[in-house]
Amino acid sequence: MRGVRSALAAGFIALALPALAAPFTFEPPPGATVSAERNAPASSYEMRIGPWQSGTAPSQHLEGNRSDTAWRLRANQDTSLQIFAALRAQIESAGFAVIFECETDACGGFDFRYALDLLPEPEMHVDLGDFRYLAARRGDTWLALTVSRSSESGFVHLTRMAVQQVTPPPPGEGLAAPQPAPPPSATGFGSKLEATGAVALDDLVFESGASALGEGSYASLAGLADYLATHPGAQVALVGHTDNAGALAGNIALSKARAEAVRERLITRHGVAPGQISAEGAGWLAPRATNLTGEGREKNRRVEAVLLASTPK
Repeated sequence: MRGVRSALAAGFIALALPALAAPFTFEPPPGATVSAERNAPASSYEMRIGPWQSGTAPSQHLEGNRSDTAWRLRANQDTSLQIFAALRAQIESAGFAVIFECETDACGGFDFRYALDLLPEPEMHVDLGDFRYLAARRGDTWLALTVSRSSESGFVHLTRMAVQQVTPPPPGEGLAAPQPAPPPSATGFGSKLEATGAVALDDLVFESGASALGEGSYASLAGLADYLATHPGAQVALVGHTDNAGALAGNIALSKARAEAVRERLITRHGVAPGQISAEGAGWLAPRATNLTGEGREKNRRVEAVLLASTPK
């Protein structure tokens, strides 16, 4: 009987090994189309394996062959959870162990999202109020999955890292001219604000056609308030923007009123000094996307923080 049990166990292992050894073929959701791809052989990557806390998110340093792919699901009305759950089940059924998984605020909101090295907008759109992430591993293959959506489309991003020892080329072969080191990536609100000069506060919620800011906590406002508190000499202009529906004068008034509402929230609830922030309205004069689609109009309705001056921390 003992020999029979051993033989059966060996048989089960033999059946399981091909599945575990087979290359992983990721199946995107039905109807998804590739919006962007990137391949980086012999590269390094910091895969996030924990939430953003105390100014950072824990990561696993990996070296090997990296690939990134973004998909867009047009006219898809599934929630981010519905999209994410099906992909998570697919990854787990392929033998991957999920190391870390989170949703929006539990991830760390704005700061966590910008700690992720994703393909850029608009190919990979991330709603700061609705995104999900997981990191998983099977042997030497690591996956990082990010899912989000807009009002009209779903978005999926998969980073695949095949870990392997990177062997330097023999002396004199394959040498490229020295290049300057790239600037450090912006992983927090303040870093991004200083690096780009302006940050859209994309998680804010306003009633349609109204200037009142919705109740609730916003990671972008917390990040901006923290930056201003640690940089007392900094000055920021809050600039409201709208889509192109209606006359310019009315849209400028609405966009400025929304910026004023954000300024008031920062002063009254986050303790920001009034002299550090001003409010302006641009109406529909500075779109960041086309106004010919609903998704583009939604992206254009926003309030941005524009850095006017700063001093060292």
